[in-house]
Amino acid sequence: MPIHDWTRVTDGTFHAFHTSWVSSIQEILNDRLPPDYYAQAEQIAGPLGPDVLTLQATDAPDVERNGHAWNGTDSGGGVAIAAKPRIRLVDEGDMNDYVLKRRTIVIRHTSGDRIVALLEIVSPGNKSSRHAFESFVEKAAEALYRGYHLIIVDLFPPTSRDPEGIHSAIWHEFNDTAFALPKDAPLTLAAYSAGNPKRAYVEPTAVGRELIAMPLFLTEDRFVEVPLEDTYQSAYRGVPKKYKAILDAAA
Repeated sequence: MPIHDWTRVTDGTFHAFHTSWVSSIQEILNDRLPPDYYAQAEQIAGPLGPDVLTLQATDAPDVERNGHAWNGTDSGGGVAIAAKPRIRLVDEGDMNDYVLKRRTIVIRHTSGDRIVALLEIVSPGNKSSRHAFESFVEKAAEALYRGYHLIIVDLFPPTSRDPEGIHSAIWHEFNDTAFALPKDAPLTLAAYSAGNPKRAYVEPTAVGRELIAMPLFLTEDRFVEVPLEDTYQSAYRGVPKKYKAILDAAA
């Protein structure tokens, strides 16, 4: 199914789809994740705001302690992959000395259910004002500084606030190298490994194209693939016919 032009329908329509999509991703990840990890959609005021899908570890699993401990299989069919992600654009960025030395007070739950990664689908509200956009970018960068791996899915075209896309704005916090979206691919799928150095895996895309699977990192170099296309299709089935007619006509 091709990516639709969500600017043609109301923000509320996309929000409803967004909610269903996050739920579909949560369901499939919980079938595929290695033991001791789980995904959960949360309405929180956390690193990226509400409607964030968090990937958490119930304790310190072997895949964290030993890069060779996880064998890639489990009863739930989960797979952690050590190979390089098949993404077109890859970049690295280091924290500066001040960031490496800074101290942050972090409140942790005594159960040990610690956040490992986050997945955020950009909504129109994230680009609706300068304050909203800057807050989103700052909190995405903060999540990476804290060591949370991250996926950003942005199916909305660049604005005056992000002329080269959401990744360029986030990555500027780590690397001064200019990043330019291809003219024929103004939408952005970006996966970030929060090790040191930080690594960004960016797949520019466009309305009319199918979504590719993106790597959701569990450790600096191990990840599970998030099937964005299948979950998008599942969520799209719930869109009201009135709006499907508009979206499909433009596809």
